[in-house]
Amino acid sequence: MSSIVLASGNPGKIREIQAILQNDRILPQSQFNVAEPDETGSTFVENAIIKARNAAAHCRLPAIADDSGIVVDALNGAPGVISARYAGTGADDRANLEKLLAEMRDVPDALRSARFICVMVYLRHAADPTPLIAQGVWEGKILRTAVGENGFGYDPIFWLDEFQCSSAQLPPETKNAVSHRGQALRALARQLNS
Repeated sequence: MSSIVLASGNPGKIREIQAILQNDRILPQSQFNVAEPDETGSTFVENAIIKARNAAAHCRLPAIADDSGIVVDALNGAPGVISARYAGTGADDRANLEKLLAEMRDVPDALRSARFICVMVYLRHAADPTPLIAQGVWEGKILRTAVGENGFGYDPIFWLDEFQCSSAQLPPETKNAVSHRGQALRALARQLNS
């Protein structure tokens, strides 16, 4: 079986995906100098397919891509598909997190529900008309301040009732076992193996 290119330049995502799939044939697109495409889709599925097609076309290999983000009920689903660019193009994780906290400042604790969504896509080649698609959803709440050192992105403000801590306080192996990305990757792996 040939190598698979992972259509991501996000070091946190790359670490998580490689750890979950435990597959040495998965190569990050950075090894091929692939430029990130514009994420012009209005859904996680569309953006994941855009990224996978771009990586597969440039590398001439099968590709896996994900699109993920945080969906906050009190903000009508924002930041959603623009989670990585919530504070503007080029903004870092800290700026995105701080913008979300500012917008949630006056939201009561009972209305701070949110979820992480991850859609994983596998394309056999750039023109693949039938991509494999898997989704994971991880329910939580938005904290008022950042807590924890693990993870990346919005993890420090994502509270998990089941663990009584933020996502950023979970050990990486626990997070990978229960997170939206872990769920989606395991579902995608089942499809790849069948």
